[in-house]
Amino acid sequence: MNKKMSSPSLTTQLRKWLIVLLIIIVFIWSLLGLDFQGLQATAGTVSLSILKGFLHPDWAFVYLPEGEDLLRGLLETLVISILGTFVSAILCFPFAFWAAANMSRLRIFSGLGKFTLSVIRVFPEMIVAILFIKAVGPGSFAGVLALGVHSIGMLAKLFSETIEGIDRGPQEALIASGANRIQMIRFAVIPQVMPHFLSYSLYRFEINIRSATTLGLVGAGGIGTPLIFALQVRNWNRVGIILLGIVVLVIVTDFISGWLRKKMI
Repeated sequence: MNKKMSSPSLTTQLRKWLIVLLIIIVFIWSLLGLDFQGLQATAGTVSLSILKGFLHPDWAFVYLPEGEDLLRGLLETLVISILGTFVSAILCFPFAFWAAANMSRLRIFSGLGKFTLSVIRVFPEMIVAILFIKAVGPGSFAGVLALGVHSIGMLAKLFSETIEGIDRGPQEALIASGANRIQMIRFAVIPQVMPHFLSYSLYRFEINIRSATTLGLVGAGGIGTPLIFALQVRNWNRVGIILLGIVVLVIVTDFISGWLRKKMI
């Protein structure tokens, strides 16, 4: 009896050690794949220049009456994030119901919806932004479209999982009383999932704020545009004030979004 009890324990230990060994092998293989050629001769000088720029930010860039400044860039970034999140939250509704298994009679129908959302999530915001820049030209409009389309993949996935987890009691009661499909969704599904939909949308907005700060690097508007210009000319003082502004914007929006999510759920 003792041998039978000790056998599963030994098997479990061997499985754990095999997993650890596999992780170590993968890690070593990854390190061997790195092409590290050493530090540049100017690495120390450049690092000191960057540090000095961060410690002495260009406060004059916060507001410039005659042109682009930090406040305008951050405001444009905020607008891109809000509109991108709004577009994705609206467009992902049909995708969410399409991918939800309990909203269709055929499993292959919802499976096709899940596959479509996976394809949308494959492409990063940067790639989507470059595609829209080629289509509509550089600027904040391309940034809004990039965030809106890319966010559909993740938001619709979260929405569909929420729909699949609802209580089926109200649905069955409405169907038994003769309600059609539209009425069932309107009065049984939407009231249950709407608080979660709003919470997920706010969470996605937090992510879009961070993404919007980098879209300007490829010409999609926002604070990323002056940031890439400052980096190209090595104006570290301006880089410092831009990064400081981004940090403040992200912290404030995270705080407000978190407070709103707690009120909703």
